[in-house]
Amino acid sequence: MKRRSRAIVALVGIAVLAAAAYQLREKHQEAELTVQDIHDQLDALDPATRAAVVARLTSDEVTKVHEHHQ
Repeated sequence: MKRRSRAIVALVGIAVLAAAAYQLREKHQEAELTVQDIHDQLDALDPATRAAVVARLTSDEVTKVHEHHQ
């Protein structure tokens, strides 16, 4: 009976890990699509506007890093 219980617990564990791996893969694919969408939108901008957007995003991220380390 213990052997059967252990087998069931192991199978449940495997199922949980498989489900987690599937969800992680889905999130990764979603993130890749989002990044590609952002790149496409940036590429559609004229060069001056694109440079301004990138500069703003960079500045915002630098500010966040500085605030986080204070």
